[in-house]
Amino acid sequence: MDKFTTLTGIAAPLPLRNIDTDMIIPKQFLKTIKRTGLGKSLFYEMRYGQGGSENPDFVLNKPAYRSAQILVTGDNFGCGSSREHAPWALLDFGIRCVIAPDFADIFYNNCFQNGILPIKLPQSELDKLMDDASRGANATITVDLEAQEIRGPDGGVIRFEIDPFRKHCLLNGLDNIGLTLEKADKIDSFESQMSQSRPWA
Repeated sequence: MDKFTTLTGIAAPLPLRNIDTDMIIPKQFLKTIKRTGLGKSLFYEMRYGQGGSENPDFVLNKPAYRSAQILVTGDNFGCGSSREHAPWALLDFGIRCVIAPDFADIFYNNCFQNGILPIKLPQSELDKLMDDASRGANATITVDLEAQEIRGPDGGVIRFEIDPFRKHCLLNGLDNIGLTLEKADKIDSFESQMSQSRPWA
């Protein structure tokens, strides 16, 4: 998993509440078990019209936001089914950070397992970021995980909270497999001892 330290990028505004995982990546794209290739289908029903033509009014189709790495959105983001394809699609598009007042629990956990930083902010502070994100090409903000700060285009700073263990995992690029491999020496030692004390096992 890629480390998350400091991210400076375009923030796209998506001021909608209750965006569920089917809106993020519809069910017809869940046949794959690969984590790549899903970005083109992110927010499919909002991004495309009949016949697959782009909807020019959808934020990620606008020239200023086609390379957005940060999404500023509404309450209860990622509700619905537990599909891990939702963070896969966001990551494949290029989104590394989602900022919202709140998230659905399973989606929130899945983000950390895939190298995406989900940030919860009070609505008043989110409104400031939504205004920053609405500036198009000037909507560049910096997310500093180590300092737990978001710095806006005008120099304003917003602090955010994050669980220390999850922060450690993101900073070091550790998913569950990575955390296990950190203890590889102890695992090898245990297995060696077991093979000597219980050779029949």
